[in-house]
Formats: sequence, structure tokens, C-alpha cells
Amino acid sequence: MANWRSILSYDPLPALLQSGNTAVAFFTARDLLDDKHKDPGSLWELPEAIQITRKQQNDGFWKYPDGNPHIRSSENYDQIETFRNLGYLVESFGFNKSNPVIAKAANFLFRFQTDAGDIRGILGNQYAPYYTAAMIELLIKAGYTKDKHIDRAFKWLTSIRQDDGGWAIPLRTVNRKLDAIAMESKTLEPDRSKPYSHMVTGIVLRAYAAHEHYRVAPEAKQAGKLLLNSLFKKDNYTDRGSKDFWLKFTYPFWFTDLISAMDTLSLLGFKKEEPQMEKAIEWFLSQQQENGSWNLITLKNKAQYQTELWLSLAICRIIKRLYN
Repeated sequence: MANWRSILSYDPLPALLQSGNTAVAFFTARDLLDDKHKDPGSLWELPEAIQITRKQQNDGFWKYPDGNPHIRSSENYDQIETFRNLGYLVESFGFNKSNPVIAKAANFLFRFQTDAGDIRGILGNQYAPYYTAAMIELLIKAGYTKDKHIDRAFKWLTSIRQDDGGWAIPLRTVNRKLDAIAMESKTLEPDRSKPYSHMVTGIVLRAYAAHEHYRVAPEAKQAGKLLLNSLFKKDNYTDRGSKDFWLKFTYPFWFTDLISAMDTLSLLGFKKEEPQMEKAIEWFLSQQQENGSWNLITLKNKAQYQTELWLSLAICRIIKRLYN
């Protein structure tokens, strides 16, 4: 066994390779067995991928079903739906910008980028550093690393930090609700003296971790220490504030949870010997089942995407990164 597999009680590879999920088996071979000759383009014609791509509209977006016009416009709802489907295509099927589906989706999302550099609209007129970062994370993974829109977004993310070096929802730092009235009012500047949110900081850092240049930026290391010290703790704000949310998972990653945070921290170069990293690894080890998979609570779980399998693969990637 390779070193990273030897720390586990059960070998995870059979459950992943023999799951019947072609995409999971592909990424298991590529990322865990180092089969670098595999071409993700072979996944683009899978029925599950085609089911998503055929719903893309001519202008590059996916239509959000049944949005509430009293909360946000249909165009801004479509921005959410486009982000959601981009996540499945990039993370689960390896789509990249050579595919016109991704190019059209990127062009649609870039339409929402302001002169300041953020991608705005999901919170109306208000700043949303977590959505900006989550979108560019996927676009970076799709091959937009050197795109000017990405650099502008990073410059804005660096500029919108709290004084402690982390990120928060600016609206929350001035004690405003995430409601239609606040979202429609003029853009509010954050109170930078207020503390960071680990939920927001964890999402923003995913973009930094995905980018080969920005992952070594001083602000990424500084914010990474904040995220590391937040593991298993309550957030400073009420949005997903309970510490229980650390152990409720989604894939593709959405909000901050233990798997997404550990994936980010391991990419940023934090070592397994850090006490909080050790605690997280111990939790991963304790939840492994005899068949090699993990016993996890999943949210936003679509049965056809077999979320538990993807999360098991994500945990293996983390452990391999830390132990090899």
C-alpha cells in the first residue's frame, strides 16, 4: 500500500473504482493512482453530463426554476443556477474552457463583474465575496487561470478583507439582514473592524487554493490560519453559525464544511502535524466504514450524482496530499 492508504483502516479504492460511477472511477484512477494519461473529455458525453448541458440557454445560462421576484430578479436567479451547474460540469465531469458550454457559461457570469472586480447580483446591489470567489474557483479549474477577469476578482477580494485578514458578508458586518430591502439599497461598505466569518473565509480561500499563483499569496496564508483555528467552532455570524455545519457536506463544495476546508488548507500548504489538522484527520479516520467509504451527512444531495462517493474521493485526495 502507498503511505496515505496505510493510515486508513480500510482500503477505499475498491469502493470507488467498482462503484459503477464512471466519473468517480475516472478521477480515482487519475488522482489517487496517478494515471495521468486519462482525458476528462471522455466524460463529457456521459448521459448525466448531457442532461445538464442540454438545458443551457443560448446566452450561456441555466434557468432557475420558480424564483421569488420579491427577493431577486430572474437574471440574478439564473446566475445562481449557472454557478450550480458549472460546479457539476467542472468538478464531476472535468469540463474545461475548450468546451463551448463552459465558454458560454463563463461569458454569462463575466457579464456580472463590476468595474471594482466583484461578480454582483446574487445579493442584489450588495457585495458577495463568497459567491465571487466560488465562481472564479470553478473558472480557474476550467482553465481561466490567466484570464483578466480572474485577476480583477482577486484584486477585489484582497481589497474587501476585514482588518483581521479574513472575509465576511459586508452586509452582515453592518447588522443588516439578507432581505430584499437591504439587497435593493445602495451598496454598503463593510465595517472592517468586525471579525471574519469562517463560512465566508473558507469559500473565498477555495479560489486562492485553486490558483497556482494566488495560493502562495501572503493574504492566503494569513486567512488560512484563521480558517485552521476555526475548525469545529461556531462562526462569528449567524449564517450557518452552528458548529454542526462543519459536519454537513455538499459536493461540489458549496458552503464551508470540514472536507472543503481541509481540501483548501492542504492545498495552501498547511501540514498534517498542525493540531487542528490532526483533529480533522482523526475525525475522517473514525467515520470510515468497512467497505472503505465514509459515513457522512450530506446536504443538497441529488441521488443521481452519488454525493457520498464524491465526498469519499475528496477525503482520499486530502489524505494523499498530506501523507505523500
